[in-house]
Parts: sequence; structure tokens; C-alpha cells
Amino acid sequence: MKPRMNAFAVAPDAMKLTLDYGQKLLELGLEKRLQELVKIRASQLNGCAFCIHMHTRDARAHGETEERIYLLDGWRESPLYTERERAALAWTEALTHVSQTHASDEDYAALAPHFSEQEIVHLTLLIGMINTWNRISVGFRSTHPVTTPRTEAA
Repeated sequence: MKPRMNAFAVAPDAMKLTLDYGQKLLELGLEKRLQELVKIRASQLNGCAFCIHMHTRDARAHGETEERIYLLDGWRESPLYTERERAALAWTEALTHVSQTHASDEDYAALAPHFSEQEIVHLTLLIGMINTWNRISVGFRSTHPVTTPRTEAA
């Protein structure tokens, strides 16, 4: 895959605004591990390797376990996630696939026992932000860092 452009070089002011907005969202009080799970899950759904790479690394730095990262794609079948995390992940999927789900009443109602209304707003903004970053990275074909050379099977 060949990168299409470097948006930071082409439109630095617009990208700085996006970075600053995203940083402010991270400071609104949702726990770091939950934020990273949401960002990883949306990135998985959007097929954004750049963001999956970044946010799995960030999740580990915030104490997330390898097992929970590996099983995130199957969170509905795994007992490793809390009810709060499940509600956030369902909302992440509902909003990431909003054209299909239309953000169902069921997914929205599942948030209320685990999140305040303010936290629901913060979570929704976070989901919107990671979907924006996914679209930037996928659209412009951002390539994640490769730390280990890829070897071909013999």
C-alpha cells in the first residue's frame, strides 16, 4: 500500500485543529483503558491498520492486557469485559456503523446504567473523533510503523 498524501504537510493548520480537539476529548474524564478499547474497536471495524497499531500500543501503555486486546473483536462472547465496557463497545459499533444501525434505542439505553449523560456525550464525541482519524488514515493510506522486518515464508 502506497501513502496517498501526508495531510499534516498539506494542511498543517487543519490537522493541528483536529489533533488539539482530539487531545481535549481525551482529557474529559473517561478512563484511559476504556478510551483505548473504543478507539481500537472502531479502528478494527473501519480496517484502519495505522490506528489499530497506535491504539493497541497505547492500550498496553495504560495497562491493558494482551488477552483483552486480542479478544476485542469477540467482546460479545468473552467474559473479560465489564458491563460498562460492553455498553461502550456496543455504542461504538452502533455509531461506527450508523448508516446500518441508526444508533438503536437498545444500544443507547444500555449506556444509562453505566454512564452519566455527560459521559455519554464524551463517549459519543470520542467515537466520532476516532472515526474521523480512521477516515483520514484509511483515505490517505497512512502506513503504520514497522519495527520488525517482514519475512517471507520459505
